[in-house]
Amino acid sequence: MTGKTRKGTRLALSGSTAFSQLRPETRDALEAMCRAKSYRAGQTVIHAQEHSGFIGCVLSGILRMQKTLADGREHIVGLLVEGDTFGRVFDGAAEFTIEAATDAEFCAFPRTKFEALMTRAPDLERAILLNITNELDRAREWLIILSNQKIAGRISGFLLLLCSRFRDIDHILQPSPEGIEVKIPINRADLAHLLGTRPESISRSLHSLRDQGVIDILEPDRILIRDTKALALAADVDEIEAISTLQDLLKNHRPEH
Repeated sequence: MTGKTRKGTRLALSGSTAFSQLRPETRDALEAMCRAKSYRAGQTVIHAQEHSGFIGCVLSGILRMQKTLADGREHIVGLLVEGDTFGRVFDGAAEFTIEAATDAEFCAFPRTKFEALMTRAPDLERAILLNITNELDRAREWLIILSNQKIAGRISGFLLLLCSRFRDIDHILQPSPEGIEVKIPINRADLAHLLGTRPESISRSLHSLRDQGVIDILEPDRILIRDTKALALAADVDEIEAISTLQDLLKNHRPEH
């Protein structure tokens, strides 16, 4: 492993919510077994029902978790970003196909070595349990966002999530005097799959929010949020305030009734 990759691995493990509390010796053991892997956008990392030989931790870029429905349609059920881990330990095949949504790099830990380390490192076992809990929390967040009947509401909720859960990811957010500049980190087709709609519906809804003065469309993938309060209202603030990662963001932006 190069020095640059080892530094990236250390940052990823330190920045991961689950791995941030590992003991130094456990983190050193993980870094020693890590092998960096790079994938181009669109490449498959793990196929659904595959028994993967590694556990992964995202170093850069974005991976998408994808499910093929009975009628052949593809649906994105979640995104993995810097510091997120993926892969099943001890038992079971992958439930979803994992693909690179953008060019991405992740650290692959050999599954058998990772499992052996878990058996002798309680802090790693605890970290994996926390990661599973975080995955469940994120799944509930998506369910709340997708429950909105209006596409503009789903997009609004997604933009708010970018301002909260993704706020520590480089290049996603950029504060400005006019508001918060957000770079949508996936392409329009992936965003449509994620939100359960079509790309043209995404475009219409973004232009509707722009016409209302809630956002500006700087580029197809760059949005300036001008009015967080109005965006929360469009996303149904009473529902999305149930999402813990949004509570601080919305604390000072609750719409007046």
